[in-house]
Amino acid sequence: MIFKETVHKRRSMRVYDTEHKFDSDSVQRALELAILAPNSSNMQLWEFIRVVSPEMKNKVATICMNQSTAKTAAEMVVFVTRQDKFKANAAWNLEQKLKQNDPRGHARDIEYYGKQMPLFYKYDFFGFSTLFRKIFIGIKSIKKPFMRYTTQSDLQAVLHKTCGLAAQTFMLAMTDEGYDTCPMEGFDEVRLKTLLNLPSIAAITMVVSCGKGTDLGIYNERLRLPYDEVVRSV
Repeated sequence: MIFKETVHKRRSMRVYDTEHKFDSDSVQRALELAILAPNSSNMQLWEFIRVVSPEMKNKVATICMNQSTAKTAAEMVVFVTRQDKFKANAAWNLEQKLKQNDPRGHARDIEYYGKQMPLFYKYDFFGFSTLFRKIFIGIKSIKKPFMRYTTQSDLQAVLHKTCGLAAQTFMLAMTDEGYDTCPMEGFDEVRLKTLLNLPSIAAITMVVSCGKGTDLGIYNERLRLPYDEVVRSV
């Protein structure tokens, strides 16, 4: 498909064909493209968990409030933010940068991935990291524009934006594969994190169901606000 056709064809599918012989390799191909999605500072603080076994699908469907899109899905993918991996991923980025012949030198990379990223993503139970960020950013932003992300909620917003970009890329890729998807926000995150054995600092952005769509799966006509109501130029 051309991109425009893919975007127009993608719809949130509520009921899948449970008799269809699903090509599970399509999910791998789509996830390989999702990994290429833009993300903040290339930190890639995400994890994509495929739910494939009948037992796990039933458990996840229950946690997703028994939505029909979950109960009839051939497979589901859970999109997770992983702030706990910031040290390892910052070190990996720095290692890759130092292997490159950068005419500007590596001082900026060492500063960015060696110091700034750990400072940005560090967290602790007592909130000392948040306090330090507030002081540091408060000073930096006096004379020039500066990113004002300081609290754990701010960081979660950054992580969810990144993970959301990957999820959207995945859904468009599945459409291109000839399959349908549905992003779900209706789930019990506490129970799902426990089921998937995720650390407390991890967060679930969404669960995406996949499968071969049916006519019954499109509940209504696609409706969007007019262009002029949501777009403005300055």
